[in-house]
Amino acid sequence: MSATPPADGSERPGRIMSGEMAEQPAVLRRILDEGAPGIREVAAAVAARKPRFVLLTARGTSDNAALYAKYLLEIRLGMPCGLASMSTTTAYGARPDLRDVLVVTVSQSGGSPDLVASTGAAREAGAITLAVTNNRDSPLAAVSEYHIDILAGPERALPATKTYTASLLSLYLFVEGLRGGDGAAAEVLPERAGEILARGDEVRTLAARYRFADRMVITSRGYGYPTAKEAALKLMETSYIPALSYSGADLLHGPLAMVDNISPVIAVVTDGRGGEALQPVLDRLRGRGADLFVVGPQAQVAAASAGFVLPTAGVAEEVQPVLEILPLQMLAYEVTIARGQDPDAPRALAKVTETH
Repeated sequence: MSATPPADGSERPGRIMSGEMAEQPAVLRRILDEGAPGIREVAAAVAARKPRFVLLTARGTSDNAALYAKYLLEIRLGMPCGLASMSTTTAYGARPDLRDVLVVTVSQSGGSPDLVASTGAAREAGAITLAVTNNRDSPLAAVSEYHIDILAGPERALPATKTYTASLLSLYLFVEGLRGGDGAAAEVLPERAGEILARGDEVRTLAARYRFADRMVITSRGYGYPTAKEAALKLMETSYIPALSYSGADLLHGPLAMVDNISPVIAVVTDGRGGEALQPVLDRLRGRGADLFVVGPQAQVAAASAGFVLPTAGVAEEVQPVLEILPLQMLAYEVTIARGQDPDAPRALAKVTETH
């Protein structure tokens, strides 16, 4: 995915995002080799305190990573989880009783004031607080009792790519540590990620198909649902195409009516129970003549209008989201380039978003 500067010496739009996407196999390997021992230590310390409930706090891309953690915690540990509404604390001054509650705050920069304030208030209210960031020296890390560094390295492009997959892997290893697992299912990820990222020409061809799309619908179920939400965010912030993300179940409850044979529908089909649960939705979409793009197993891609086959053979369902997002990051990048825009610097956005 690395970009070559044009012959006239100017810098090609998107070269930073392209380079950071290409770093992802190395980042995943770094987490497994260097970060995993520390993550296990944090998980052991938290598990010893026996939290009764988990609250996940985040914004933007990190919010999608937190949603992935919610699926892991509920499925792998049977632990009840919720996504926090920070304004209840920062705007309304609510102070709930958070004794024995684990509050996990996910943030690339660790610098947004509302994340710092709500995490500090949670700690004062008795919570066990954990920050998951790409900046060990951030205000969020300082205010939290525990910290996990996702080891992604500096990320300069405004659209987050490597920090998203690094957050997913770090959260997976943390949850596995809570349950006493070794996280061995993740060992295959760096190699498979490299295989996917080497297929840039394939994605570029697909992007030409969607260059002039007015809107997109992205759907999935189970572990794939956070991927659908993150893919929609990437498309909107880079190419400015309105992209609506839905759980497959929610799509059938009304929004299916807007699906036609013009606006593309992207289905993220996890190889496992989530994909099985999505099957009735795929059948309904095909019945409506939808322009269906599938990211998933060969059999599902073959039955769609277009798609990208994921190398998921032998990959546990719970870690497939680390791979699922990669072709969709590339799709957002390539569609943006095809539309004559620069994915490195989307309009009206800043790398650190300071919400209050």
